[in-house]
Amino acid sequence: DMRYICTRGHENGLKSAAVIKKGLADNGGLFVPGFVPKIKTNELESFINMTYAGRAFCVLKKFLTDFSDKEIKSCIGNAYNQDNFDHQDIAPLHKLNEHVYILELWHGPTSAFKDMALQIMPYFMKESIKKSGDKEKTLILVATSGDTGKAALEGFKDIEGIEIVVFYPEQGVSEVQKMQMVTQEGENVNVFAVDGNFDDAQNGVKEIFTGKEVNDLLLDKGYKFSSANSINWGRLLPQIVYYISS
Repeated sequence: DMRYICTRGHENGLKSAAVIKKGLADNGGLFVPGFVPKIKTNELESFINMTYAGRAFCVLKKFLTDFSDKEIKSCIGNAYNQDNFDHQDIAPLHKLNEHVYILELWHGPTSAFKDMALQIMPYFMKESIKKSGDKEKTLILVATSGDTGKAALEGFKDIEGIEIVVFYPEQGVSEVQKMQMVTQEGENVNVFAVDGNFDDAQNGVKEIFTGKEVNDLLLDKGYKFSSANSINWGRLLPQIVYYISS
C-alpha cells in the first residue's frame, strides 16, 4: 500500500488520490512516495514485449495502490491512444547507431514532451476527485515558460468538474507558444499574461496556493485549488514510465 509523505513534514500517510487532488501540501511542501518500489530483472524483461500502455500499467500500479486496475487502465486508454499520439509506440526509440538510441517524446498533440504526462494527468485528477466524493469543483493553476501551458490546456480542456488557469510571462514565451495558448479551445480554459518572468509566475501561483484568505474565498465559491505543474505528483508519475519504457 503506497502512502505519500510531505517534504516539509506534517501531512504524511496520504493516498495517491488525495495527493493528486491537492497538488501541493498546505505548508508548501511537495508530496513524495513513502518508498521507492523495486522492479526485479525478470519483471523488467517482461516489459520488452509489451506495448507502451502495458508498461505504463505495470509502473503506475506500483504507485496508485488506491486505484483499481480498471481505473488505471481507463486513464491509460484515454491518454495513450492513436487519436492523441501520431506514433503507435507513443514514445518510440530511434536507433541512431550501435551505441546510441534516441527517445522520441514529441508525438503528442502539442509536440512537447509535456504531453507524455499532461495527456494522462487530467484523468488521474478526475478519478481522484470522484474517489474523494468532494462536491467542489477543482481549479487548476499552472505557471508556464511556454510548453507546459499549452500541453496542460490541451489535456484539461472540457474535463468535467475541472477549470484551468494558465499564467505565462508576457515577454518570456515564443510567439508560437503564445498563439497556441491564447487560441486554446474549451469551455473551462483561461489564460493570463504576467508582467514578469517565469519565476514571477511560478512564485505567484505558489503564493496563491498557500494563502489562506484566497483559499477560503475560493471554497466559498465552491472551488478547490490544485496544480498541473510538476509540483503535483500526478504530473511526475507518468514521466517515470517513459524512462523505464526506454
